[in-house]
Amino acid sequence: MKISSDYTSNRAWLRDVVGNQPMILRSVSALEFLQLFVGYFSESKVEVYALEESPEENIQCHIVENLDAIEHIRFENVLCSSPSQAVNDMLSDFEHSDETALVEALSKYYYSHEESFSGLNIKAENRKRFEELKDWAINYFEVG
Repeated sequence: MKISSDYTSNRAWLRDVVGNQPMILRSVSALEFLQLFVGYFSESKVEVYALEESPEENIQCHIVENLDAIEHIRFENVLCSSPSQAVNDMLSDFEHSDETALVEALSKYYYSHEESFSGLNIKAENRKRFEELKDWAINYFEVG
């Protein structure tokens, strides 16, 4: 099994694990690939949207009927959820999401987009949870 610490970056690890496959990185894996979340040392779990289960034990598949229904972008040979898709996925299943990854990603998004969340398309059903988290995200990296 390939783990993140075997590579120079999480992006390189994710590219090797899912590159050229009919899978879209999702949730924390997408945030890592988009470099909105730094990730964890020796990480092994990869979260994806896929049309069928993967034989690889460390690839956690969320099965969908059509990958085109998922808002995604292509980086070379890797399909990755858009920032909006990844954030909405995590907000909609917040109880099972990595809160630290989500808040750090929101913070990095905010500061890399001229102190604005305006480019994120937050779904109406996720708006309340987003509003609860956004001040925490804005202040996430403040010292003191």
